[in-house]
Amino acid sequence: MDGKDAGDPGLFGPRSVTWQLHSDPMMWVAGVRALYLQALHPRAVRGVVQNSDFRNEAWGRLMRTASFVATTTYGTEDAAEKAGARVRKIHRMLSAVDPDTGERYGVDEPELLLWVHCAEIDSYVHILRRSGYPITDAHADRYIREHLVSARLVGLDPDAVPADQAEMREYFEKVRPELAVGADAREVDDFLRRPPTNPLLVPARELLWRRVSRLAYASLPPHAHELYGRAAAEPATVTRQLRATGTVLRCVPARLRWQLPRRQVLQAMSRLGPGSRPAPYKLGG
Repeated sequence: MDGKDAGDPGLFGPRSVTWQLHSDPMMWVAGVRALYLQALHPRAVRGVVQNSDFRNEAWGRLMRTASFVATTTYGTEDAAEKAGARVRKIHRMLSAVDPDTGERYGVDEPELLLWVHCAEIDSYVHILRRSGYPITDAHADRYIREHLVSARLVGLDPDAVPADQAEMREYFEKVRPELAVGADAREVDDFLRRPPTNPLLVPARELLWRRVSRLAYASLPPHAHELYGRAAAEPATVTRQLRATGTVLRCVPARLRWQLPRRQVLQAMSRLGPGSRPAPYKLGG
């Protein structure tokens, strides 16, 4: 470890809500929910599909997103800022074309970045809270405020980003008429339900991934199920399933869970000392 990095708490630090939440294994389910939600915005999902071979690159995209979240949460301030700069640079170079109007637009349009940001933050809070992580309304509001920082990293003006649960709900209501499921969203849905994999791993996909995907989809709001055209279990049933899954995953030793992505949590603990270990009881009031 570079001496200048010793003691660097990064952008959030061990006393933040973010530091505790992002170490939880249900973040993986939350990430898949975010993908389902993000795909409902036609302009946003078009930018993803038109700039990648989504079916063959989706695993890499998911892991890159996980690595970005881990770096900006547990990395040094310099590492987090550099990760943000890389994302902004990539976004500036990409564009998409509306097939109906022929309009070409940048994927870094503020409205698109805002949708992706809000879908992620909402999914992280929703899944962890619903799966039994002890998040109060005050914690949720703090978490959303903390992520005005991550909004800045991807190129958003923090003043234009929801800063608490009430503003987040207002935002989703405002954007809801723009949501739809077209061919691009269907492609994302198809991948998330049946991702391509090595034939030897098909049993694991059926046993593990399908459960994660079904749970993530089922946890979406009812209007999302209506748009996708697939029903989901009753909300109470989904909540029980999320709690059961959270209980099982949290029984896996933390040091084993924290090997991915790239041992970022363990590196942060090494940099800052054992007192920086993430834990739900450290959320405070």
